[in-house]
Amino acid sequence: MQNKMRNFYLIPYVLWIALFVVAPILLVVYYSFFDIEGNFTVTNYQKFFTPVYLRMTLSSFWYAFLITAFSLLISYPTAYFLTKTKHRQLWLLLIILPSWINLLLKAYAFLGIFGAYGPANMFLEAVGIGSKQILFTDFSFIFVAVYIFIPFMILPIYNALEKMNPSLVYAASDLGASTWTTFRRVIFPLTLDGVKSGCQAVFIPALSLFMITRLISGNRVITLGTAIEQHFLVTQDWGMGATIAVFLIIAMAIIMILTGNRKRGDLI
Repeated sequence: MQNKMRNFYLIPYVLWIALFVVAPILLVVYYSFFDIEGNFTVTNYQKFFTPVYLRMTLSSFWYAFLITAFSLLISYPTAYFLTKTKHRQLWLLLIILPSWINLLLKAYAFLGIFGAYGPANMFLEAVGIGSKQILFTDFSFIFVAVYIFIPFMILPIYNALEKMNPSLVYAASDLGASTWTTFRRVIFPLTLDGVKSGCQAVFIPALSLFMITRLISGNRVITLGTAIEQHFLVTQDWGMGATIAVFLIIAMAIIMILTGNRKRGDLI
């Protein structure tokens, strides 16, 4: 009886997955086999393996890696010190608040901040460095992307640190381990699941960024997301856009498998 009820409650979930996950993926795969004139072809897949698209793929992975790495370098110590602060819930709220703001509004805000007469250049002039071209550079793109994704990296790491048993850290200290050794051998391994979740939450969407590549980097940075947008909205070559999306979905699935939590023999 319980199994029947459980299966009954699973129906809405299965329908949701089928309609809004499986069906769109199948539709993308279907469109990938048609050229711009609507003829069935596999040319799109052959074209993807040309130097132009392969360089674009490598560039997307490189920038996604940089964004993830910088987000992790900032987020891990931030999450660690958050667990030690007195008003941690208030600080967490302040970190989460920017994620509630529309992405387009944040991008336009940085256009003003990094502009020729924006606060960033005013500060550089005040310290004697002089006005610089900050917008439409790799630096501005990575800076804004890291700012956008940092909350999604901090939260899973913070949760992992909160769940960690502090007595293990005290035990390492009593046994004579240094601060670095304690972090390397105790703290970091115990919070690795949070790091993996944070890297997933940052790396996967960073692969498909397209809006801030236009607004902040001025199309200096071309990613797979930018190419998909161009093919669907500009060239109207839906088949090539769908083909790139297929490879992007495959890449995301591989990343999720590689960074997934594998727990064997966990009895708790």
